[in-house]
Order: sequence, then structure tokens, then C-alpha cells
Amino acid sequence: MKLIFAGTPVFAAAALQALIDAGHEIALVLTQPDRPSGRGMKLKPGPVKALALEHGLTVAQPLTLKTEEAQALVADVGAELMVVAAYGLLLPRAVLEMPARGCLNIHASLLPRWRGAAPIQRAILAGDAETGITIMQMDVGLDTGDMLSIHPLAIAADDSAASLHDKLAALGASAIVATLATLDDCRAVPQPEAGVSYAQKLSKEEARIDWTLPAEEIARAVRAYNPAPGAFTLLGGETLKLWQARAVDGTGTPGQVLRADGDGVLVACGSGLLLVSELQAAGGKRLAAREFAAGRAALAGTLLGA
Repeated sequence: MKLIFAGTPVFAAAALQALIDAGHEIALVLTQPDRPSGRGMKLKPGPVKALALEHGLTVAQPLTLKTEEAQALVADVGAELMVVAAYGLLLPRAVLEMPARGCLNIHASLLPRWRGAAPIQRAILAGDAETGITIMQMDVGLDTGDMLSIHPLAIAADDSAASLHDKLAALGASAIVATLATLDDCRAVPQPEAGVSYAQKLSKEEARIDWTLPAEEIARAVRAYNPAPGAFTLLGGETLKLWQARAVDGTGTPGQVLRADGDGVLVACGSGLLLVSELQAAGGKRLAAREFAAGRAALAGTLLGA
């Protein structure tokens, strides 16, 4: 099938590779402009662009798809279908209607739950037992289009946003290939009106730990904000990031470090305790709790968060 592919990060690159491997003709790749990266802040192509160039595909990086010039790029291809995955730009109605069979989106949730920008993190934060991939016919709404296929995935108790992202990227890649293979037999189903929720974009400030919350909730936050923006608290007025933790039974003053040893840094919460196994002090590197506690003999008894 002659396709246009629109996407930018690793999640999208997995789908692009799968479509190439399946033998589809990728006539044009749309991706976000290169971003500054590294110490020198040199422009660096995103994963989709890098993969597309590796395969000799035509790449375009418009700042918007609302201009006549950008829309002409899409129209001139004469594609049968556009596949979109974490592209990052709004597709106007004119663009949505240009491919003969419209545009399909690979969305990382079981719609209509978690429409929007951060479905992976919001699912973990909410304590959802499962998530998945929805292949959706795009319309002008925010992830409101009819569903062509649904692919559930259980969320493991130790899944971080990073690990769940990788599982969903692989699932999304296989799901779009399977959907295209049976597209003529797919029946587009409207999303249910019940169960709609929105996955708002993450902010750095929301990742600051509130130690008065239950330990289970804080443990989910640590997993959801790993790798970005990183759950954090304050230790002696400086940022302390928490990368791995689990809830355990016990009581204490919220935010107080009860113990710091090779088993972990144990912190009291509003209910229950948080056993932290990986931490990162300001200006330092990520350390296992044993290494972190080794140089901080006075850590036990400290009150975090201030």
C-alpha cells in the first residue's frame, strides 16, 4: 500500500520499521524539525527521521501542516493512506481528507480512556490494570475518531513509563501492520460515550512528591515519571530524584527517612512506607540505595520535602 507516515519519536520509529518490513511503499515521511541536543546543543534528527534516511525515504519537516505549501506536499504524493504515530503536529481537516482512505492513528491507550498527550504515564498514575493500542480513524477531534482495532496489554506491577512505552511501541508496530493487512474487512466502530478521560501533558512540578499521600500512590508516581520528568523531593533544600520504589507496610511521620541501608531508603508516607531502591542527588548520577546511603550516615531521621 502506498503510504505517508507521520511521526517523530522512538514509539513512532518502531511502527515505521514494521511498515517497511511488511513491504508497504512509504512515499513520504513527515516528522518534526530537528531539535538542539547535547552539550553543544547541535541540531539532532529525531528517531523517525534517522530511520527514514537510513532507508532512503523522502522526508519533510514542516513547522505546520496548515500552509498551502505543506498541504501540497501531502496532496502531491497521492497516497492511499496516512499512518500517524506520536507526530506532534495537528492535522487540519484538509490534510485528513487528502489520502484516499484517510489517516489512521496509533494511540497508546484503550480509547476512549486516556485521550491526549500522556496516556502511558496517566494509566500508571491511575493504577490501571491494563492499557493497550487503539488503531483509530482520525478526525478533527482530540483522539475522538472511530476505532478499527483494539489491542489490550496488561500493566505489570513494576512497569515504569519507560518499560511500558517499549511494550506499547512494539505492540503498536504489530497492530498497525495487522490492521492494514485486513483493512478491507475492518469495521470502524464509534468510541463509547462512557469512560472518556484525558491524559493531560506532564509538568515538572506535578512530579514533586507529596509525602502525605499513600505509599502506593507515590510508588505509582515514581514509576510513571520514569524517565521524565522524574519524581523528586527535596533533601536539605536540593533536588533528590527517585527512580525505583515500592510500597511496604508501616507507619511514621510523612516524609521522614526511617532507615537508609543496603535494603533501601525507607520513607514514611501518609499511609504505608516507601522503600526506595534507586536515587539521584542533585548534580550526581543514579545510584542504588546501598551506594547512595553509604556516604550519608546521617540520612536516617531526615525529613524529606524541605
